Amino acid sequence: MSCLNTMVLLQLFVVLISLSTVTFATRTLNELVEDPTNQLQYHNGPLLAGKISVNLIWYGKFKPSQRAIISDFITSLSSSSPSSIQPSVSTWWKTTEKYYNLAKSNKRFTNPPLSLKLGKQVLDTSYSLGTKLSQKQIISLASKGEDRNAINVVLTASDVVVPGFCSNRCGSHGSFSSIKNGNLKAKNYKFAYIWVGNSETQCPGYCAWPFHQPIYGPQAAPLVAPNNDVGMDGMVINLASLLAGTATNPFGNGYYQGTAEAPLEAASACTGVYAKGAYPGYAGDLLVDATTGASYNAHGANGRKYLVPALFDPATSVCSTIV
Repeated sequence: MSCLNTMVLLQLFVVLISLSTVTFATRTLNELVEDPTNQLQYHNGPLLAGKISVNLIWYGKFKPSQRAIISDFITSLSSSSPSSIQPSVSTWWKTTEKYYNLAKSNKRFTNPPLSLKLGKQVLDTSYSLGTKLSQKQIISLASKGEDRNAINVVLTASDVVVPGFCSNRCGSHGSFSSIKNGNLKAKNYKFAYIWVGNSETQCPGYCAWPFHQPIYGPQAAPLVAPNNDVGMDGMVINLASLLAGTATNPFGNGYYQGTAEAPLEAASACTGVYAKGAYPGYAGDLLVDATTGASYNAHGANGRKYLVPALFDPATSVCSTIV
């Protein structure tokens, strides 16, 4: 087989789901607080199911304390290690189970429900690919995680530039079929991947609202970040949204509304909503820490507090919040 044909086959294995209008990419006020009027349609494809490891690939410089914010969030998703204080991250995540139940009720999906756990963590503090990454390089970094039963999450530092970051997206998710040792006849495994950037220095008004004033629109005072890190708390919001999209639409043929190229998914259908009473420019009536003044809506592992987005409830066809 020629090198050209091999390249074509490799390219066909890549399934990219652009989230330019799906994630917290363009935080213009007229796009905050979506009002989805239709049920997210199920397109008969597989959902992530069974025991899945969430592997974290850290690209660039992150402090240990910053990495702990994300790893504790992943741990918080599991019902096997829930926070004893409600509302919790694990309670928030249970909304995604309704998508599995709905698919099962239609006899379209018979696999066990999704169970996430924190997997391995890979550190690339030397910027091995430079400080400007292409989409192909994001996938290359994602492949450093596991090649099956995995969501490989690439987290880029605040000084890393990725095409579209800050102009039309804060992250993305997709899938890739791995080929072991270049053997095209070997069994291939498709893994899901997520990329999220730290917007702290590049565009916190786009990707870390409501912990930073928006780029334009009403300039209300920003909320205090629950982990005292605007960039990382913004990453949690975007990662949470993308995890929900990955769980319910991992390969582009799961649950979504609109086109496959620019889908509204479980969280992105509710952009800008974090609590009851939300409206454009206002995140909702959040909980406030009496000591720090930080705003949050979910308790997590190791005493953490987080802000997670509303999820579209397929049973009620409304954006569901936990506060």
